[in-house]
Order: sequence, then structure tokens, then C-alpha cells
Amino acid sequence: MFPGPLGTSLAGQALDAKIWSLETIQIRDFGIGKHRQVDDSPTGGGAGMVLRADVLGPALDHAKTLNPDAPQIYMSPRGTRLTQDMAHTLAAGPGATILCGRFEGIDERVIEHYGLTEISIGDYVLSGGELAGMVLLDAVVRLLPGVIGAPESLAHESFENGLLEYPHYTKPREWQGRPTPDVLLSGDHKKIAAWRQQKSEHITAERRPDLSDVKVPKKP
Repeated sequence: MFPGPLGTSLAGQALDAKIWSLETIQIRDFGIGKHRQVDDSPTGGGAGMVLRADVLGPALDHAKTLNPDAPQIYMSPRGTRLTQDMAHTLAAGPGATILCGRFEGIDERVIEHYGLTEISIGDYVLSGGELAGMVLLDAVVRLLPGVIGAPESLAHESFENGLLEYPHYTKPREWQGRPTPDVLLSGDHKKIAAWRQQKSEHITAERRPDLSDVKVPKKP
């Protein structure tokens, strides 16, 4: 499944340029017996299968030899919600080892023994951790120097200053009877900045009041 979408567009170009690198480890290579078994039924009963500790342990040990200083992350719906601050921290670090689970999940003892950091990308469940891992990687890779052509554009994105981003417009000046706001055409950069700040505050207070103490203002 990797690199998947990470092999295209800006992330893919950066991968080709060796700004970042990706090495996948096949868990089945560490499987048990002739059939390389990686999972078994849940102890105590229940539906589904659980990835075995005696398979994941050697896989994680191997990953540690490739990047000893990398934090070990497990993508899990019960993990801490991924934030922009987390992405910045990982982008500034030595990389990451990301464990992508399947089925009912992994043996809890692996999480305890390795001190895995559990991270979630949202309050929903996927078939496996691979897509979640790609989301995490994309959020991090785009912050690396040299990936985004105009780095200053990152400073005004949603979550960077505790607010959601303001609306954007481009040509044509009018579309479907909807004009571009006059202030954006005024050339007055102070007024434009004030308008964008006001819009950001309104959208944040209305849609994500948990991000800010800003009260919902009258619609600008």
C-alpha cells in the first residue's frame, strides 16, 4: 500500500529528491511457522483476530536497528488525536516508526513493552492502520524544508495560529452572481489582513469553538 499517494505530487517529488525517505517492513516476514502466521484469536473470546506479540516484537526490534532514535507510533482509533503541533514535532525530529495494525488490533503487551505512542486521525474506524499512517506522514512531510514551494504559505493555514483559515478567492471577479469581496481588491493590505483575521475568528468560533475562546461574532 506504500507509498501510495505519498509517491505523487509534492510528497512524491520530495521522496524522489530524498528530502525524506520511506522504508516498509513486512510484518509477515516475522510470522510464525510454515505459513508465517501473524495473528490469532482473542484470548477470552470474541470476534476477529489479534496481531501476535511474538511477531510484532521482532518486527519492531528490526525497525529499531534502522532508525534507533525514531519514536515508535501505533495508529489506533483510541490514540491521542493527531494535531498540527504533533506534525511539527515529528517534522523536527529524527523520523518515526509507524506500526499499522489490522483486524481487531495488536496484543496490548506490545504497546506496554515498547511504550508505543498511540495516535488517532479521527473518531472512526478504518480496516487497517495503513491509510491513517499515510495521513500522518503527509501531515509531517509537507512541513519539511524544501517540500512546499512557498514555505510562508504554511504560516497562515488552519491550526497554525489557533484559528481555522480564512476564505480564499481568485478569478473571475464574479461567479454565479457571487462577487469577490471588495476589500480583497482594495490594495489596502492592513484592511485585507484585518478582514482575514475577522473571518478566521468567526469561522473558528462558529465551527470549532474548542480551538479558541473567541465568541461567535456577527457574520462579517
